[in-house]
Amino acid sequence: MSAIITNINQLDPKGSYTYADYLLWQFSERVELIKGKVLKMSPAPSRKHQEISWIIARQLDKIFRKTSCKMYTAPFDVRLVDFKNSSDDSQIVSVVQPDLCVICDHNKLDEKGCIGAPDLIIEILSPGNSTKEMDLKFDLYQENKVKEYWIVNPMEKMILIYVLENERFVGLKPITEKSLLQSAVFPNLKFKAKVVFDL
Repeated sequence: MSAIITNINQLDPKGSYTYADYLLWQFSERVELIKGKVLKMSPAPSRKHQEISWIIARQLDKIFRKTSCKMYTAPFDVRLVDFKNSSDDSQIVSVVQPDLCVICDHNKLDEKGCIGAPDLIIEILSPGNSTKEMDLKFDLYQENKVKEYWIVNPMEKMILIYVLENERFVGLKPITEKSLLQSAVFPNLKFKAKVVFDL
């Protein structure tokens, strides 16, 4: 059995870890696991990041409160089972905390969070974390068949939407602050992008 880790420096940066290991980590830093590798998260989201998250959350809530789908905001663990359809903690090597996510299949929800791909994931870029969202998480979410993935870029005032088609993400026309944002998977989810960036 793995030992309890109380300091992130006890982890081997080149090591490979599982969700079973993750559950034993008792340090203050927030981390995610992507294919067994530990990725540090920003110490705390910026004020602007938090405001954008809440603005989008309010828009989501208007739609999903009337449905059986559930919306969650970070921190909320999403365990992705990669190529193994297993709920064994020692077999799960990817655990992420999306800024926002929507899950419509209640069988994926348990007391620890979500196991399996949410229907919609929204990530808000912060300076310095764009590589993770644009590269590593893009591939991870595509492989795990997330139906729709938004990348919100506050610096460029733009939202990129990717929709899963034939197991590959297809990018839609970029949403700018003057555009109407409409989900492809949830057509009733639509609002003016201006509300996201007009802080």
